[in-house]
Amino acid sequence: MTGDDRDVVQIRMPRTALIAVGGFAICVLPLASARPWLAVLWLLPVAAAVWVLRAGVDADSGGLTARALAGSRRLRWDELAGLSADREGRLSAVLRAGGAVRLPVARARHLPLLAAASGGRLPDPSIDPDRPDPA
Repeated sequence: MTGDDRDVVQIRMPRTALIAVGGFAICVLPLASARPWLAVLWLLPVAAAVWVLRAGVDADSGGLTARALAGSRRLRWDELAGLSADREGRLSAVLRAGGAVRLPVARARHLPLLAAASGGRLPDPSIDPDRPDPA
C-alpha cells in the first residue's frame, strides 16, 4: 500500500440481488420478444443490474461518495452536519449548508462503519457516552 491509498468502506447491495434481476429478465423475455419494438423492455433488467452493481456509498478518511444509478456526489466530512435516519432506517447526509443527500443502500445498521471511516468526525451510535472507556 502506498501513502496515497486509503482504506475505503464500501456499502453496496448484496450481489445475490442479481438473482432477482435474472428472474426479472426471464419475466421480461416473452413480452420483449413479442414485437421488435418491445425489445426496448430489455433496458429495465439491464438498468436494475447496473443499479445493484453500482449504487451505494464509499467512505474514506476524506469523506463520503454517494453513488446512484447515473451519477455520484462526493461530500467531504467537514461539509456534513451529521447523518439522519428515517423511519425505515435509510440514511441521508445532512449538510452544514442546508439540505440533505440521500445515501443509497446505506441503513442505520451501517452507522458504526461510517463513524469509523470518518476518523471520529461522526459519533458512533453504538458507543454509550456515559459508559467509562475500558482502556
